[in-house]
Amino acid sequence: MKSRRRASESLDQWVPKTRLGKMIQEGRVTSIEEVFMEGLQIREHQIVDVLLPELQEEVININLVQKQTDAGEKSSFKAIVAVGNRDGYIGLGSGKARQVRTAIQKAAADARLNIVPVRRGCGSWECGCGRSHSIPFQVEGKCGSVRVNIIPGPRGLGLVASEVAKVVLNLAGIRDCWTRSYGSTRTIPSFAYAVFDALKKTYSLITSVDWVK
Repeated sequence: MKSRRRASESLDQWVPKTRLGKMIQEGRVTSIEEVFMEGLQIREHQIVDVLLPELQEEVININLVQKQTDAGEKSSFKAIVAVGNRDGYIGLGSGKARQVRTAIQKAAADARLNIVPVRRGCGSWECGCGRSHSIPFQVEGKCGSVRVNIIPGPRGLGLVASEVAKVVLNLAGIRDCWTRSYGSTRTIPSFAYAVFDALKKTYSLITSVDWVK
């Protein structure tokens, strides 16, 4: 309850600085779908809070980062946060600060700026139900040395994936799929970004349905 109240209070005090923010405040843009259809860039994280009020956050990873300077050793925390509405939208971001809470807040704001739509469907030959419980085709994502393949699964399969991948896939609204990973998968930030990269590609590929539309 407290976090929701703080979010609503910050939105009430929000003064848009970008053209998109002003269009939303004036009521000329009322949905996140319009933003992506028009190819508009999100540069204020409050925009996502207004258009996706049911957005949820999950902390993926927190690391202690140390830097040697002339004045001595400086320590800070780097956080990776995923946000999603569990219904076709996912974002992933990072933030660095001397305090853990501030690092998480920065990462959550960055994740909102990176939010993307995820195409869902039933691409499994074992199912063919036509519902949006999985992805329509196999996709591959990369980050550093890590590669992740997401393969459509039949209804009832669940998420055959690691815990990090499950968090990202659940926030995106995907309930059934297989995953295969290669490379340094123990590097959690790279692995999470590889899964995110794969989900982004669900809309970068053109299918026969798109040609009909």
